[in-house]
Amino acid sequence: MKSLVLHGFNDLRIEEVPYPELRPGWVILKMRVVQPSITEVLLAKGLPTPALDHVKKILEKGPTPLLGHELCGEVVEVGGGVERLRRGDRVTSLGSVPCGECRFCRRGRRDMCRSGVSISHGIPGSRFAEYAALPEDALAKVPDGVSDYEAAAIQPLSSCVAVVKPAIRMGDTVAVIGQGSMGLTTMQVSRVSGAKLVVATDIREESVQISRELGADLVVNASTEDPVKRIMEITDNEGVDVVFETSGGSPKLGLSGSTGLMQAIRMAKPSGRIVPVALYASLTVDFTDVGWRNLILPAGENLEILEHAISLVSSGRVKLKPLITHILKGLEKVPEAFEITGNKSKYRAINPAQVEI
Repeated sequence: MKSLVLHGFNDLRIEEVPYPELRPGWVILKMRVVQPSITEVLLAKGLPTPALDHVKKILEKGPTPLLGHELCGEVVEVGGGVERLRRGDRVTSLGSVPCGECRFCRRGRRDMCRSGVSISHGIPGSRFAEYAALPEDALAKVPDGVSDYEAAAIQPLSSCVAVVKPAIRMGDTVAVIGQGSMGLTTMQVSRVSGAKLVVATDIREESVQISRELGADLVVNASTEDPVKRIMEITDNEGVDVVFETSGGSPKLGLSGSTGLMQAIRMAKPSGRIVPVALYASLTVDFTDVGWRNLILPAGENLEILEHAISLVSSGRVKLKPLITHILKGLEKVPEAFEITGNKSKYRAINPAQVEI
């Protein structure tokens, strides 16, 4: 079968690889739609990210079909012991599989497992391929009312649900910094999770407009207005209860570095909560204000949260279709999807570019 193979940093190729092995408790999926995560774009470029050293060690042994966890696939083979899934089911995936053995897993808190295996760079076999083998424990069925394109974008939404759920209390005021795909979904989940007021900020006019259309109570264009000052004005100089920071990360990919996180610290009221949703690898941040203002930074995702994310989309409470701006056709377009996803501002993309296999 054909698959994306990582030969080295900045060297992605579509090649023939062996058909995946079917194991007990696993299924084989025929890929329908896939998209690269920003983490995978960083890994493909060799830029700082928590898994970079791990991928370097794998590449020392030779080319590898590693990346891919944001997907919609169809079950075509079922291994022994599989109970929930059947041939023909459409599914989407978690970002990682809990280990099942640590103290959190043994206590039923698989969402807190930090010893699990990454779907992207830990389980053998690529998901940017015609077929892939994955454990049943990582997969959730997608109902008929959810398109393949929406299903491929549900895992990032699931991550947003996982961070919003413990952070928001009924009647909270909320700010969401950054209105890319993660920010727009975090904003929507906040609205349906009890927030009294949701303020969204971004520097791109197209993102600001989509945020308005999807229901943010107030949207601040941070390229023309100071978002911290505006939030202080509307909260009588108190700040908001919760700030979700979704814009940070490598400036090489057009992200805000530590700027958004520093804004979050200034926006939150004393004893407020700051939730870093963006991917931070190596940033310099002054945390002086965090201490003296008694701020809290809450810290994952499990199958129940993934299924809840699916229900939010199928019920229409969270809308993903307006975020999906770039759809490519054919597996050979996957490298192009990486290029678009890594340069969203240049290509005016919101969600990662998707590839219909």
